[in-house]
Amino acid sequence: MTYRLRDHTADVAVEATADSIDTVFADVASGLTAAMCSDPSGGGDRFSIDVTAESGEAALFDYLDELIYERDVRGVLPVDHECRVRHPDADTTDADAWAVTASARGVPLSEVAARDVKAVTYSEMVLERRENGWYAYVVFDV
Repeated sequence: MTYRLRDHTADVAVEATADSIDTVFADVASGLTAAMCSDPSGGGDRFSIDVTAESGEAALFDYLDELIYERDVRGVLPVDHECRVRHPDADTTDADAWAVTASARGVPLSEVAARDVKAVTYSEMVLERRENGWYAYVVFDV
């Protein structure tokens, strides 16, 4: 995994680097999972998430917000993240919007000890293509 949990005043931040945008989105989601639970169990069913947004940061925010929503509504800890991100700058799409098609396995919260992450924030959020791949930094309210 290429994410790191970073110390942040009263919150938790996830920093991720990856060769592809698909992987950096999945790695930030894995960081969110790690912020909630250090040792998720192996059970649970996969569920899908689809979001579209006007920018990369908005797409990342909406994707992570949907994961928190799934946790709150379905009572599951999202793990084993898989993402496909289409965006206007990609060579393989003519889209004018960002679109995320993702899935995760939902481990029932009753099977794990999970810390509450209240929300994803735009505070200090970074999503950018760099010389050696993609970089993301996201702060979560705990």
